[in-house]
Amino acid sequence: MIEWFKALHVISVIAWMAGLLYLPRLFVYHSVSEAGSAQSETFKVMERRLFRAITTPAMIATWIFGLAMIGHGIVDWSSFWPWAKAALVLALSGYHGLLARHLKAFARDENDKPQKYFRMINEVPTVLMVGIVIMVIVRPF
Repeated sequence: MIEWFKALHVISVIAWMAGLLYLPRLFVYHSVSEAGSAQSETFKVMERRLFRAITTPAMIATWIFGLAMIGHGIVDWSSFWPWAKAALVLALSGYHGLLARHLKAFARDENDKPQKYFRMINEVPTVLMVGIVIMVIVRPF
């Protein structure tokens, strides 16, 4: 059973990361489109569907399967790495929440962030993902 949790956890993480990496790219292009334009309205639909149909369900599944594995006792909490991984996953979840705020601002035509901002924050999930993978695979601490 634990192998199924692991497989479903990895699948969920991949889908979650895909959404976290793609949504800010949509924001980059949306930020330079005129509010109320056909292009802006198209971005709103794309962003909403990506966030609600893929990114958020994938985050929820990631948490469920991750917690299921913890519940089966496969993590040694006396080591430092699971604590570091947990902190990074919480940060990634916070980033997810930040994207939700930006999504709502775009939906109301109230975005006040420039294109450069979205280009910069697009790197955040990659940095967090690298740290998470290192904690799980290398277990440096």
